[in-house]
Amino acid sequence: MAEAPIVVHRPGPRGGRRVDVRGQDVGLAHNVSDVAEFLRRAGLDIDPTEVAVSPLIEWRGGGPEEWGHDDGG
Repeated sequence: MAEAPIVVHRPGPRGGRRVDVRGQDVGLAHNVSDVAEFLRRAGLDIDPTEVAVSPLIEWRGGGPEEWGHDDGG
């Protein structure tokens, strides 16, 4: 099975999650809206309501509800 073109990595020690699009780091997201914005900037128009369930996105180290320090996770 091929790796998803978008990877949201596990939460960092200070909160937030790195986001990769096609192997390129595009930023540190602190919520699903940030992920949607990074994808928009990368030319991928995914509605923010679809980010959590899109098959194009691999969530590592927790799902879209986990963001690290800010959520106590």
